[in-house]
Amino acid sequence: MMIPRIFFLLLIVVFSSCKKEKGDYVCPPCELKCDELSFTTAGNCPHCEMELITRMELETDLNLVVNEVEFQTGSGKFLLEGGFNKDQTILVHYHLPQSFTKDSKVILVLPGAGRNGKDYRDAWVDSSEKNSVLVISLEYSEENYPGFWSYNLAGMIHDIAFENETFRINQNTEQWIFGDFDRIFDIVRTKLQLTSDNYDMFGHSAGGQVLHRFAIFHPNNKASRILASNSGWYTIPTVEEIFPTGLRNIRESVQRLDFSGELVIFLGEKDDENETRGDLRKSPEVNKQGLHRLERGIYFYKESKETATASNLEFNWEIEVIPNIGHDYKQMSKQASIYLYGN
Repeated sequence: MMIPRIFFLLLIVVFSSCKKEKGDYVCPPCELKCDELSFTTAGNCPHCEMELITRMELETDLNLVVNEVEFQTGSGKFLLEGGFNKDQTILVHYHLPQSFTKDSKVILVLPGAGRNGKDYRDAWVDSSEKNSVLVISLEYSEENYPGFWSYNLAGMIHDIAFENETFRINQNTEQWIFGDFDRIFDIVRTKLQLTSDNYDMFGHSAGGQVLHRFAIFHPNNKASRILASNSGWYTIPTVEEIFPTGLRNIRESVQRLDFSGELVIFLGEKDDENETRGDLRKSPEVNKQGLHRLERGIYFYKESKETATASNLEFNWEIEVIPNIGHDYKQMSKQASIYLYGN
């Protein structure tokens, strides 16, 4: 497709003006031209919209050694190898509170489509200090886990062909990222000699998509309470719909499903038709779930409960609608910490 000349000229002007700015703030690596830019003040990159980091932080990221796990009081990060072929890496942002003990609780946090694990970690720092909770925020980079199929859909589909809208279901469950969560918790537990055998989880937007699918397709896990927040769309546990909006072609029956875990569909009351933040997928298949995130979350919970009831399966999933909040990961993180650990 041809790019209009006026748009091309605007791009030249923008990038030329940015190159004149010299400073200590840079864009996290995103494989776009803005990786070459620097800025004089903190904020968000005007091109990829990722939060700027200091040049020192970037140099620290580049010097991290894979699987060298070290903790210090406060915030930090380390790099772990991916779970299957070991040729991918996951950047782990953590916050170890001042009041940390071996009995402290642990929460694993999954960010939205921006994959901005640092920002999500930071949103939990206050709760970490108040409640003595160790925060582990997982960053699956676009470089290592490209596209929504690698993150939102946890690697459950592959061989995506956009030109004819086709894909293949990845039947090798060991390649799905769900196994990372117990594995990373075990690494942390061993390193810090934790007494707990389980952990809590919070995921917002794309992270919420990962977590409700985690509850469906990987129920035998060490997660205690799973809060899937403000997801854009869902895999409905029914064989009436084709995967990824349903189970057909990946599960032959709902009888094998396990609804006994503590999954909470955690929704913002104002994440409705008036919400403009975030990208919302729309298609005839997805729109059956509703026209906005609040509707879709309620639909998912209702359909899941009806499926469990019709199949005489134990159902422990819950739904929680938080008043006066829209698609806001900071506010939803705050409310999630109150829901899990008290005010």
